[in-house]
Amino acid sequence: MTSLELANVVKRFGQVTAVDGLSLQVEQGEFLSLLGPSGCGKTTALRLIAGYEQVDEGDILIHGRSMRGVPPYRRNVGMVFQNYALFPHLTVAENVGFGLRERRMARNAIRRKIDESLALVRLSNLDARYPSELSGGQQQRVALARALVIEPELLLLDEPLSNLDAQLREEMRVEIKELQAKLGITTVFVTHDQVEALTLSTRVVIMRNGRAAQIGVPEEIYQRPRARFAFEFLGGTNVFEGRLLDGGAEPVFETSSGLRLRGRGMVATPNAVRYAGVRPEDISLRVNAPPESPNSFPARIRSVLYRGWTREVVLTLDRGETIKAVELLPRAAHSHLPVEGSVNVTWSPDACHFLEGD
Repeated sequence: MTSLELANVVKRFGQVTAVDGLSLQVEQGEFLSLLGPSGCGKTTALRLIAGYEQVDEGDILIHGRSMRGVPPYRRNVGMVFQNYALFPHLTVAENVGFGLRERRMARNAIRRKIDESLALVRLSNLDARYPSELSGGQQQRVALARALVIEPELLLLDEPLSNLDAQLREEMRVEIKELQAKLGITTVFVTHDQVEALTLSTRVVIMRNGRAAQIGVPEEIYQRPRARFAFEFLGGTNVFEGRLLDGGAEPVFETSSGLRLRGRGMVATPNAVRYAGVRPEDISLRVNAPPESPNSFPARIRSVLYRGWTREVVLTLDRGETIKAVELLPRAAHSHLPVEGSVNVTWSPDACHFLEGD
């Protein structure tokens, strides 16, 4: 069952088109992430769904009902803002119950639902505190409880973890994922963080210039990116420009410097391929070792960055390209890679992605 549909939605602000013909469907209980850089239109799309902005063209349907002209308070949508938007003069309980009071619910029913919602986010003992007396993670939970207490048909999350430190972000990712799965509520999540999108979502929409560059399950968009933008935004830093010589079962790509890169598997649109990409973690380094793969090239080390359980190595290939490799380090003694030393870089044909231009 489709909970939410965006049908060719367009939103303009003066001469700027923030959302440009965006179409997608979100099924009941799905966790969909809108992923992209600043200015790509993801937050505008979320505000259009919530009703804080109105579409210029197209339509938004919630459970099959058009939202054209429907104000936010009549959409039964819960939204958590990036800055939480808690009322500083209200207690936790009063913040959570604000939407219920606006709906003129009975006082005893409001109290019961507040208690249930706070228990859901594990804040029952903090109901009398004010936002200024809470940590960032606690404020985020209050905002989540306030959105859920009205029993919305859709839960909208606008980068709710961006103000938290790294460790707390990881903890809250787990909590949000578990809570959404427990409630089965249809959720649309906006983020610029690829890790958040990949770990939380059932599907991801990569957005660029107000459009959907690629839509798919996390494994699909990471392992089978179609365009250079999607590949680079999901951590692919090594991109070679050139042309596809052979788009058969063992495709061959020639870079502009003359390197021949070999892949595996049929290429969907050979004529559109303009780039080849290799992720840093798919590259192996071998010192004083002969080539061991069709994609094996001599290189010189420019820098080595130690990061505890990994190290990042920046290299220059003999043809002049700069690439990056990321190696997992064993707990035993680490092999030494001297700056300006020579190595062979190698990657499997399965790790070579053939990409369309943007």
